[in-house]
Amino acid sequence: MDNLVSKVSYLKGLCDGLKIDESKPEGKLLVHIVSVMNDIALSLDDVIDAHDELDEKVAEIDEDLADLEELAYDDEYDEDENSDGDFDDDDEFDDDMDFFEIECPNCHEDVMVDFDALDEEKGIICPNCHEEIELEFDCDCGDDDCDCRHDHGQE
Repeated sequence: MDNLVSKVSYLKGLCDGLKIDESKPEGKLLVHIVSVMNDIALSLDDVIDAHDELDEKVAEIDEDLADLEELAYDDEYDEDENSDGDFDDDDEFDDDMDFFEIECPNCHEDVMVDFDALDEEKGIICPNCHEEIELEFDCDCGDDDCDCRHDHGQE
């Protein structure tokens, strides 16, 4: 860009050296054209400088984002995930996960249930039909009439 500014400065010097008569219409036009070209060259120079600064900031942001993505996603990656991030259909329960998949008895859609939701005893609400899902677990304590609340299903 410095080349354009210097070329316009050269033209301005030529106009001054030729002693163009600004009292004539042709001279007045030529001097104003060179002046406008100088303004355009300086403005374009400012735009290029601003673009370079913005480009540097975008590069810095990109590096920072890459660092954040590495921190956030590397720990969460699970080998059971497919390339698109979904879990295999046959993985209804995995010891490394904090949730399991059930079928809603109301709408028959698959629902992922978080183990923490079971501990809170608030009930599970289907995100599809918004009906409550009642869960029943078999107790392994040996008592056929068991009404206790062991860590059912969380062993």
